[in-house]
Amino acid sequence: MRGLDGKVAIVPGGATRIGQAVVAAFRAAGTRVMVADINATAGAAMAADGVGFTPCDLRDDAQIAALVQATRDAFGRIDFLVNVACSYLDNGPASTRAEWLESFDVNVVGSVMLMQAARVDLAKNRGAIVNFGSISSRVAQTGRWLYPVSKAAILQLTRNQAMDLAPDSIRVNAVSPGWTWSNVMDQLTGGDRAKTDRVAAPFHLLRRSADPGEVAAAVLFLCSDEASFITGTDIRVDGGYTAMGPERAEPAIPLLMA
Repeated sequence: MRGLDGKVAIVPGGATRIGQAVVAAFRAAGTRVMVADINATAGAAMAADGVGFTPCDLRDDAQIAALVQATRDAFGRIDFLVNVACSYLDNGPASTRAEWLESFDVNVVGSVMLMQAARVDLAKNRGAIVNFGSISSRVAQTGRWLYPVSKAAILQLTRNQAMDLAPDSIRVNAVSPGWTWSNVMDQLTGGDRAKTDRVAAPFHLLRRSADPGEVAAAVLFLCSDEASFITGTDIRVDGGYTAMGPERAEPAIPLLMA
């Protein structure tokens, strides 16, 4: 894809499984990357030629400012922000005020503060922002309130950012992954990808979960010159999850006839 070679991306959450796939895809396209993460061990292990690491907690404005400055110092420019970082904290209807504020601070507000800190650089380079929504933003999910609501807020944030940053020639879009082989799926299944695919199958037309690289490919497209007239939208990298609505990827009528 055009327009990626020689550019610089900041990837909060870059030490996660999906974040690592985004970083690897950027590097293959010639983009240098500053990884930001609260996991200092995993993040530092990613440092290599063209890949830097700065520990960063998105709840702390001073750390966000330090991240932006470290990127300028290391690479001399900032072209892309890819907001992978997120909190999965969620106790559904029992979630406390502190938990609600924690979720929104990480999932929504932190990315806004990063945008503010990097806005001058992005405008100078006609840059792009990619936020991470989710299939969870569009449906009710039993026992989950914080994550789906914050992800829905991210999609509205994407539209508002796209409108107000357009005069700066900054494009803003989102990707909404379906079930993806990610840190959470790894932890929940004890590292069993086959089990993840089996459980995911009825919820996705393509009968499996996504590879992190498939999500990364959509991110790179939205940052590239191929997407130069795309802003304020959301790409659903969800294997057909949202196309089914309340349906399943299995026939229902035979169940009535059984």
